[in-house]
Amino acid sequence: MNSRESQLKAIDRLLTIMDELRAQCPWDKKQTLQSLRHLTIEETYELGDAILDNDLDEVRKELGDLLLHIVFYAKIGSETGDFDIADVANGISEKLVHRHPHIYGDVSAQTEEEVKKNWENIKLKEGKSSVLEGVPASLPALVKANRIQDKVAGVGFDWERPEQVLEKVQEELAELEQEVNSGAEDRIEAEFGDVLFSMVNYARFLNVNPENALERTNKKFIRRFQFLESKAKESGRSLKEMSLAEMDVFWEEAKKA
Repeated sequence: MNSRESQLKAIDRLLTIMDELRAQCPWDKKQTLQSLRHLTIEETYELGDAILDNDLDEVRKELGDLLLHIVFYAKIGSETGDFDIADVANGISEKLVHRHPHIYGDVSAQTEEEVKKNWENIKLKEGKSSVLEGVPASLPALVKANRIQDKVAGVGFDWERPEQVLEKVQEELAELEQEVNSGAEDRIEAEFGDVLFSMVNYARFLNVNPENALERTNKKFIRRFQFLESKAKESGRSLKEMSLAEMDVFWEEAKKA
């Protein structure tokens, strides 16, 4: 791997290129924090896809795209006199040192759970009125549920054993079934949300990331369905012309492919 000197040289090269692009390229000159935002979100999802696929070469490329965005934002910040890349790096370094007193101070933390509790307590001492303040409002619901539960667990508001959480899942499923039978649509939605929330909690106790798990299933379903489509095309028929039983034959083949 590269030496620290080579790493710093590479970052310096990127900063220089960003300066040149911002000064000379018509597209780069026009960009603002707001215009880059949706592109940054897109790049983050592309990195997530590469990680799920375990495509390390693609991970490297997508990390580069994200690093470019960080440098871009810092360049814009320097032009307005608000912050530059040094402020960004120093800011996160100071936060890491402050929030790891078990490494840089005299606090003891031997387990991951102790580290999380210290982390949340430190943030409350920094002036946050709630441990949930750090959960972005714009997060997708599934990711947000996971972060909410992780945050409150960090201050001890949590189940003790996985079996308790599974019992809660079963309880919520029973309540959902009851509302389905009643036909009350607003209550069905509410109970369905409770089921999902409890399932996310159970995933956490199983050390499963629910977002990753669902996305892997999405990818698996897409792969199998596209196999089904290709087999139907080979037979000269469209899926609409096939019975469910006929499609199921190809589906079983897809599961073995």
